[in-house]
Amino acid sequence: MVTIQPIYEYYDFNSTDDLNQQWELPCNKKEVKQFARFFIPLFYSIMCVTGLLGNSLVIVIYVFYEKLKTVTNIYMVNLAVADLLFLCTLPFWAVNACHGWIFDTFMCKVMNGAYTVNFYSCMLILTCVSINRYNVIVQATKMLNCKYRRCHSVVCTAVWLLAIILSLPQFIFSEARTDSSSKICSMVYPTNLSVAIKVQVNIIQMTVGFLIPFAAMVICYSIIAKTLLHGKGFQKHKSLRIIFVIVIVFVFCQLPFNIVKLMETLSIINNVSIKCTDSIKVDYAIIVTKCIAYVHCCLNPILYVFFGVKFKKYIFKFMKDIGCIGQNRLALYMRTEPETSQFGSGMSDTVKPEVTSMHTL
Repeated sequence: MVTIQPIYEYYDFNSTDDLNQQWELPCNKKEVKQFARFFIPLFYSIMCVTGLLGNSLVIVIYVFYEKLKTVTNIYMVNLAVADLLFLCTLPFWAVNACHGWIFDTFMCKVMNGAYTVNFYSCMLILTCVSINRYNVIVQATKMLNCKYRRCHSVVCTAVWLLAIILSLPQFIFSEARTDSSSKICSMVYPTNLSVAIKVQVNIIQMTVGFLIPFAAMVICYSIIAKTLLHGKGFQKHKSLRIIFVIVIVFVFCQLPFNIVKLMETLSIINNVSIKCTDSIKVDYAIIVTKCIAYVHCCLNPILYVFFGVKFKKYIFKFMKDIGCIGQNRLALYMRTEPETSQFGSGMSDTVKPEVTSMHTL
């Protein structure tokens, strides 16, 4: 049995882990490195193109067409901003996967911290969205007054501040250093506090990045689904399908990586040594599951915004404004598209009890 340092410390430098273990015997991970050099840049490039396009469109529509009229609009813009900023850090990690960390310690701290801030803010905003939808549908709360909107603007500000506070370890302990023949960007903790800090950081990531938003989704959407089942709106079945898709996609994206993160945390706590072959399997799992977890940034605009009829109409108006379609095509779409909104569009914050299944969340 040998103690192996996970290879992802050398290619996935936005990881918050720096185990500082020494190899007792050599473990050849050349194939893992080659896989990372190919897979990570390719995957991140696709994510950046699709994610930047979708989230930028959300911001343009809500800011310039919807004018941030509702509480939901505020949350959707903040979610899109968090996703955009998160995606903007990925090119640095793509270059890093190919060539090692070619930047200095300052950029290491900035990129690691920015990545973590936007990761936390995204997950916390998803939690707020779930709670807001519960208030709108189940409580039938009217949220159009300015006081209520200001309250949720404060909530969004608090979310960003909390995300920054939770990301302080990344800003403080991230460091660019030379290891063997390559320069890496990783977390370097004080020796006497290394294990304690690593475990605490991992627990916070799993709690804020998965458990809290997942619990909010399950509780809020379960109650919403029950309310919709008793509603009279003709679109309630479509609304229920969208709820189901939102929860399933979140679990599919986030659960695998958090399982790996949990196993890693337990191994740190118990000071477990692993075989070289097992270490290689873990490395592959970390690469793939982390990339899957990042996909959520590209899917958020589709899951929470693009389902809405109003949003589709604004997209056509935007396309007309930039010269992609003519006035006749826009008028034709406006005549053929129904006026009722669908669950998931996020364009309204009021609801009547008898039409909850048609409510725009």
